[in-house]
Amino acid sequence: MNILVVEDDARVADALRTALGMRGHDVVVANTGAEALEQLDACEFVLLDLGLPDLDGVEVCKRIRARSAVPVIALTARAEEIDRVMGLHAGADDYVVKPYSVHELNARIEAVARRSCRCGLDGRGHDPTCHGGAREVLAVGRLEFDLRSRTARLDGRSLQLTRKEFDLLVMLAEDPDSVHTREAIISRVWDENWYGSTRTLDVHIGSLRTKLGGYEWIETLRGVGFRLGVPARP
Repeated sequence: MNILVVEDDARVADALRTALGMRGHDVVVANTGAEALEQLDACEFVLLDLGLPDLDGVEVCKRIRARSAVPVIALTARAEEIDRVMGLHAGADDYVVKPYSVHELNARIEAVARRSCRCGLDGRGHDPTCHGGAREVLAVGRLEFDLRSRTARLDGRSLQLTRKEFDLLVMLAEDPDSVHTREAIISRVWDENWYGSTRTLDVHIGSLRTKLGGYEWIETLRGVGFRLGVPARP
C-alpha cells in the first residue's frame, strides 16, 4: 500500500519508513497536519501521530474523515481513555499507544486493511468486486444505504458518518427486528480479536443517535445489546 506517515519526529518517521518498506509498502512522510492533508489524495492508508506542531491530531483526523474513507490508525503517547475515545470519535479506525512494537503495528495495519476491504470499498488498493461491482441499496423505513458508495441518507438527507458508524448502522439495519449483542457488534464492526475498551461501542452508538436526531433510533436492551428503531416521521 501507499502509506502516509504523519509524524514530526524525524527519527520515528525514518524508523517507520524503514520498517514498513521492509513489508513492501511505499511510504510518504508528512511532518505537519497541513502537509498531511495535502498528501491525502495519493495515499491508501494513514498512520497519524496526534502530537503535531501545527494542528491537533484529532482535528487532522476529522478533516481527513470529512474528505476520505481512507483507513487511519492514530499513533500517540496519550494513554488516557478520553484521548483514545476522542481519536476514535474523530474517525480513526484504530489507536496505538507509544511505545509500540513494529510487529504490533504491522498486525494492526493488516487487520484494519482487511476490515476496510471486506466492507466494500472500491478505493485505491481495495478489491472492487467486494459487492459484485453493482450498486446495492438497503432501505429501512426512512433510512437508505448505498453499500457500494458507502453513503447513507435519512429522509433524503445525506448523513455524514465515519467508517465505523456506517458499518454499525448497516449491521443494525440489515435485521432491524433483532437484538444485536455487544459481542456480535464488536466482532463484526471492529474485529473478532478486538481487545480494546467496549466504551468505544457506546461512543459510536451515542454519535449515531446524535446524527440521526434522537435516542429512539437505537434501542438499548440493558445487559443484552442494541436494536434499530425507526421512529415515525415527525
